[in-house]
Amino acid sequence: MARRYDPGRRTRIIDAALSVIAADGIGGLSHRTVAAEADVPLGSTTYHFGSLDELLVAALRRCNENFVQALRGSEALAGPAGSAGLAEELTGLLGRWFAGERGAIELEYELYLAALRRPALRPVAAEWTEEAVELLSRRTDPETARALVALMDGVCLQVLLTGGTFDAPYTREMLARIVDGGA
Repeated sequence: MARRYDPGRRTRIIDAALSVIAADGIGGLSHRTVAAEADVPLGSTTYHFGSLDELLVAALRRCNENFVQALRGSEALAGPAGSAGLAEELTGLLGRWFAGERGAIELEYELYLAALRRPALRPVAAEWTEEAVELLSRRTDPETARALVALMDGVCLQVLLTGGTFDAPYTREMLARIVDGGA
């Protein structure tokens, strides 16, 4: 039997891994569960991803791309350098993110936090931070951009871990304090 050319298989495997993690957590991830979800032979998952860490790296990178794409397309970066409106725009971005599917946000943070125990994921988690800082540095200095990213991360984690709701006025105020130099 001839091998079938399937250029989208790798992408389907990553999508399947994200589905498995969303449903069962990282503990439910195996080459077998991903192959079943992607409807591909088990050998395809091990061909494209020699280890589960390689598959997790690809999944985290996909999640990073989603948020960074939202940041790139945000009004927060469209304006000229300077702080005018930056806190408002970042608050709006987070608000839109939380207005979407909460499960998707939880999935992204589960992968992001998996880097605590999986060293292979650390560089990918750092990539997200660095790219977000680089993008925000278009509107402010790099140190302030890094503080903004840290605050946004902290706000997101608190909302997710407490089961609370996103508090836009509080977030806007705290982001504005950072943008304005702590005043």
